Amino acid sequence: QVQLVESGGGSVQAGGSLRLSCVVSGNTYSTYSIMGWFRQAPVKEREGVSAINRDGRTSYADSVKGRFTISKQNAENTLYFQMNSLKPEEPAMYYCAYGAWAPFAGLLRKDAYRYWGQGTQVTVSS
Repeated sequence: QVQLVESGGGSVQAGGSLRLSCVVSGNTYSTYSIMGWFRQAPVKEREGVSAINRDGRTSYADSVKGRFTISKQNAENTLYFQMNSLKPEEPAMYYCAYGAWAPFAGLLRKDAYRYWGQGTQVTVSS
């Protein structure tokens, strides 16, 4: 089993920044394979926002490119997500996810991930 715990959510004004963290524990290898950040707003589908694979290649949804940055700290088993210039339409529950493998083109697919955190809420006010 793998456990994921997110933190760092909160309330910011439009244009503000937040940094999310996700600590991974349990039956993990010393290096993960794929990890990602997803978000889900009320009455909407959960969508992939960003992901990173074992080789360090990153993938971003078009809507966040240039504003959000995913990174990882293997020694701490921690995934980070720096979100800058947040927009009023981006409030959602943000989830960390962990998976075994996916082709680069599929890193933002929900079905590539087996383990999920409980989520951390992000609110953006205009």
